[in-house]
Amino acid sequence: MTQSDSVNQSDPHPFTPRGELNPAPHDRYNLVILGGGPAGMACATGAASLGARVALVERDALGGNSLASGSVPSKALIRASRTAAEVRRAAEFGIRLPGPPEVDFPAVMERLRAVQQQISAKDDIETLLDKGVDVFMGEGSFLDPSHISVSGKTLNFSRAVIATGASPTPSGVPGLEQIPTLTYDTLFQLSGLPRRLAVIGAGPLGCELAQSFARFGSSVVVYERQPQILAGEDSDAALIVQQALERDHVTFRLGCSELRAETVASGGSIHSQSGDHWFADPCDLVLVAAGRMPNTAGLQLDAAGVRTDKDGVIVNNFLRTTNSHVFAAGDCCSQYKFTHSAVALARIVIANALFFGTDKVTSLLIPWCTFTDPECAHVGVQEQDVAGLHLNTMSVPVSDCDRFAIDGDSAGLFKIHYDIRGVIRGATIVSARASELIGELVLVMNHNVRLAALASDILPYPTESEVLKRAGDLYHRSFVTPSMAKFLRKLLELRR
Repeated sequence: MTQSDSVNQSDPHPFTPRGELNPAPHDRYNLVILGGGPAGMACATGAASLGARVALVERDALGGNSLASGSVPSKALIRASRTAAEVRRAAEFGIRLPGPPEVDFPAVMERLRAVQQQISAKDDIETLLDKGVDVFMGEGSFLDPSHISVSGKTLNFSRAVIATGASPTPSGVPGLEQIPTLTYDTLFQLSGLPRRLAVIGAGPLGCELAQSFARFGSSVVVYERQPQILAGEDSDAALIVQQALERDHVTFRLGCSELRAETVASGGSIHSQSGDHWFADPCDLVLVAAGRMPNTAGLQLDAAGVRTDKDGVIVNNFLRTTNSHVFAAGDCCSQYKFTHSAVALARIVIANALFFGTDKVTSLLIPWCTFTDPECAHVGVQEQDVAGLHLNTMSVPVSDCDRFAIDGDSAGLFKIHYDIRGVIRGATIVSARASELIGELVLVMNHNVRLAALASDILPYPTESEVLKRAGDLYHRSFVTPSMAKFLRKLLELRR
């Protein structure tokens, strides 16, 4: 895989602690953690604060993908691109500007890295040391079921946690090695804006970054083997997001049965087949955003009796591996590859590994959000499972919420799946602030608040959260049958 000339590789891991010597190990640790990403950091700080003797092993950089190449830099990039888009829309709101915005991409990336540094300061090596965690920098691997080796030192543990995260999945596109190519691991080292960008994969990351680069001024084409973007999401929601990205001049090649790359005189070219149509799109840079695979290589898991499969470390409902003294958390073992889910799994590990807890993964209600504009968020039961679970679906028209008109947002979606008792089992939201609204629904679902109760809430006007109250109102109206409506009319006639 080659790198673009516009990639700065001077410091691939800017958050790696420098000059810290690994301490002399204690005789035995309550918990040894492999991996210093969100799951590993949460395990380390949580267990240490409860009095456990903890060691954390990290080979590259504290903070993991979330800080270096995941949520933090991608959302900083999205924020900058949204500003550019808002400036272009200024005339819609009666604001006159002298001309279109000029994107200073190096300045965008400079701010991005400043945000990373600011956030990294909250979870740096000094923070861990202050909490009493022993930090070991280096490649960690199991020697046997109760010992881990790192940088020539041996760590003896009562319990261990594998929290090594995940890495980009190879695209498998023939000829791609001949074209400058990036993954999310290397994307945020860019120093120059690509003129023509090809994105392999229309999942959350691919869509977020495609829209961002299009708003910066790149010509962007996205390739996806599935027939819709955001595969697995509600199809209506995915369509709204796709149309929004197309308005930002993102081109999609969906349902690609064939994909291949080749070099041409002007740079690179991606050839794709969708149905009976072949396309050849020129590109200067390719972003592979087609998924992630768990990091388990080099850990010597066989020596510890820990089994894996294609999805990563095998765990049970309590996050215990096939070695009863070894647990796993985060992207290396979970289908939910999000920072917030990694932290939630870490809490389960602390309870179950150290305190005889019986917390279960299946008890968690994990939401997720794609941070496009508009955002697309989901929690609970998905659209394809509604019929099999005999659930009802309610769609609340976003036109009923005045905030959408005020903000100039023409498209949105609010779907709720609920059972016969009015208990909410799942929801999908598409709106400018879906990531905030979905948090309110998580509270509602976790505390068994039924749809009927939402109608009695008084919410600020005008806000997007009013759609929750509208949902409660619609639920009440669903019980007003034609015969009941006729009865009520007669009753009111008598009371005139």
